[in-house]
Amino acid sequence: MSATSAPGAVSTAPSKKPGDTRPSRPKKARNLKRPLVYVLLSVGLLIMSAPFLWMALSAFKTPQELTASPPVWIPTEWTLENFRDLLDKLDLPLYFMNSVIVAVLVTVSNLVFCSMLGYALAKLNFAGRNKIFGLVLGALMVPGNLMLLPLFVLMSKLQLIDSYAGLVLPFAAGAFGVFLMRQFMQSIPDELLEAARMDGAGEWYIFWRIVMPLVKPALATLSIFTFLGSWNNFVWPLIATNDPDKYTLPVALATFATDPNKAGGSNGMLMAGSFLIVLPVLVVFIALQRHFTQGIATAGMK
Repeated sequence: MSATSAPGAVSTAPSKKPGDTRPSRPKKARNLKRPLVYVLLSVGLLIMSAPFLWMALSAFKTPQELTASPPVWIPTEWTLENFRDLLDKLDLPLYFMNSVIVAVLVTVSNLVFCSMLGYALAKLNFAGRNKIFGLVLGALMVPGNLMLLPLFVLMSKLQLIDSYAGLVLPFAAGAFGVFLMRQFMQSIPDELLEAARMDGAGEWYIFWRIVMPLVKPALATLSIFTFLGSWNNFVWPLIATNDPDKYTLPVALATFATDPNKAGGSNGMLMAGSFLIVLPVLVVFIALQRHFTQGIATAGMK
């Protein structure tokens, strides 16, 4: 005799759509998977952020806590002495301003020139367009250190060594920026631009008033990458500057760290200087975070 369900009983089995032959996932397995993902992401975040947290906290430690064993993570006595000593022994405002000037000029020039070339490669038809785009892709494959010697010779011939122009012009436009803006601008409907042309709008008007407002996420993404690369750039400013007054902050701090008459093995001052180098990058990223994530999510869409 076959068992029958009691009248009025409610079935607790998960319902399936007609024709759905996929096995249902156990609810218990789903409930276990989500906490596991959170744990793995938290561990990864901790591993990546631990060096930065150690540097930031060490900038406010006393010399005794910096050399304590076992190491002390959170200072028991917060102090600004490391920053005061760094300001006394290093002309920090000068080097900080040098870095700001170079990073801002490089970022602005990349936003303008990469957007212009990206628009031309994405929306204008002209002879050799595909060949130029091929050169851009080829430039992405060339290691940056390979170009240091030709750039130094060129800047020397132009007498731009020890100048802001010599620090900015070699990075005024980058292949990555052109590629990013070209790929993003391809997602703009051609019908929108054709309608503007039929209304009598010129290419400059279309570029500045229609295209540029639509690519704000890509501009924010390019701004963060360019500012970060220029701010942290060490090799080229070290090569292209002989005058200490033109040093950028990373070069000045590295030179300071290797001078026993100045740093004197003070890890506290070095941690304070490193914290000041990282701080502007964090401010820029936080300010543009919303546009940055949107740009990354939609960069390849069309």
